[in-house]
Amino acid sequence: MSLTKSRSERQTNPRLARYLDTLKYGKYVIFHPFDGFWDLVHEKRGSLAAAHTFLALFLITYVLKLMYTSFQFITAPIQYINIYERIASLLLPFLILCIANWALSTLFDGKGRFKDIYMAMCYALLPYVIIQLPLILVSNILTFDEGSFYTVLMSVSVIWCLFLAFVGLMEVHDYGPGKTIVFIIATVFGALVIIFLILVFFSLLSDAFGYFASLYREIAFRLS
Repeated sequence: MSLTKSRSERQTNPRLARYLDTLKYGKYVIFHPFDGFWDLVHEKRGSLAAAHTFLALFLITYVLKLMYTSFQFITAPIQYINIYERIASLLLPFLILCIANWALSTLFDGKGRFKDIYMAMCYALLPYVIIQLPLILVSNILTFDEGSFYTVLMSVSVIWCLFLAFVGLMEVHDYGPGKTIVFIIATVFGALVIIFLILVFFSLLSDAFGYFASLYREIAFRLS
């Protein structure tokens, strides 16, 4: 009865059906990255909604990892953790990397749009969620001597994500492996330049506010 109802709801709500299909497609992408990322963009098999979901799951997994991983495997001082700062420390660099990649794609004759780059990068985060979310529970079962198992799986999740990001950018921009490596190095450098400019901007803005505030206090003091 419920299965028939869910199918009928999907038939009457094509947006929901499309969203669920693009979520399920993430499984194909991580196990068949070359075909998966190509179809993700060029065959419109992905969606921004699914990409947002994977990014949110990545951030949630990271926060849960800090809060609930056994103290044997993580030394984060929970009482001093600011969740919003932790999320921003991952989300902002991630978005800046996407922006830098898109901005430099013109110089490298890349074919990917910002939407395509963002979706590919978000789908590449899926192994982190799949592996590290269960590891939070596993870490509270393992002993310290069994920590090598935990460390290996953590390394696998990170390496898998990096490999998927590499393949994703290669397929999105239609590059070869060598050009993709050069492009990624340029992207990291471009992201550092963007971060530097942002810091300079806010520093100048802070100095300007300080100047006008001191000027206001001086005028108010002389008029009083």
